[in-house]
Amino acid sequence: MAHRTGYYTHAACRRHEMGEGHPECPERLDAIEDRLLLTGVGDALDRREAPAAALADIELAHDRMHVAGLRGLSQNLAEDQLAGGPRYSPIDPDTSINVHTWDAALHAAGAALAATDAVIAGELENAFCAVRPPGHHACHGKAMGFCFFNNVAVAARYALERHRFKRVAIVDFDVHHGNGTEDILAGDDRVLMVGFFQHPLYPFSGTEHPASNMLNLPVPAYTRGMEIRELIESVWLPRLEAFKPEMVFVSAGFDAHREDELGQLGLTESDYTWITMRIKDVARRFSKGRIVSVLEGGYSLDALARSVEAHVRVLADL
Repeated sequence: MAHRTGYYTHAACRRHEMGEGHPECPERLDAIEDRLLLTGVGDALDRREAPAAALADIELAHDRMHVAGLRGLSQNLAEDQLAGGPRYSPIDPDTSINVHTWDAALHAAGAALAATDAVIAGELENAFCAVRPPGHHACHGKAMGFCFFNNVAVAARYALERHRFKRVAIVDFDVHHGNGTEDILAGDDRVLMVGFFQHPLYPFSGTEHPASNMLNLPVPAYTRGMEIRELIESVWLPRLEAFKPEMVFVSAGFDAHREDELGQLGLTESDYTWITMRIKDVARRFSKGRIVSVLEGGYSLDALARSVEAHVRVLADL
């Protein structure tokens, strides 16, 4: 078995888009794909097509009405389009669906679930899901902030409910607070979520008395990689080690990169390499190496592609 790192994606994830000039665009996946091809990193991965998630699994993390509502919105949009109606149906000022969003969201969540199954079965040591739409702003009962279903929260609950795990950890290093993941999992003591994020910044949450299983590290704009590393070393790692997770999920947003215009943090590829090494070390010691990482943000295409390469190189021991 040469390939120990899975790479999950699906063509449907490219068909969801929210209009000309929107930062969360299909080209994000193309940039990642091109970079992995160019550097040869792609050759070291076990490439797998993401299946669509079952609605029963999505409902482990989401309200049934939210799921039904999104499906209904999608069907209405498709019917309106046949009659020459609009191309998009807005959910909030930054977030809308097109006729392909429902399918893309099912495959994005399905990638995280299939990766979870394969890693738990021992077919893969770990996996990266190159999917969109992203997920960590999607709450139990609503879509927001470019996100529809919370891919990582769905997969974490799936590991707990379907695979009967007792403890799973979620590491979120996106520049924005993973408010949706917190909304779904706050107070669930089987989960420890650790995250840093720029504050104040969208969604302007994460600082008001988080639940005891949420370890939030809000940092000011222009915080550099070395300061983040010190916080991870002194605050995250002791909590993760004490928790001893059986599996680690990663909300892998790369918009804390210094070249990304949606945030103002100062991380570089070497910081993502270092962070991934720390996560991998925790997983190796407590979780039999089990990691499922899912793409979240990252909007400067070049910086995104280089950062994902750095992250995946560590996962794949390259």
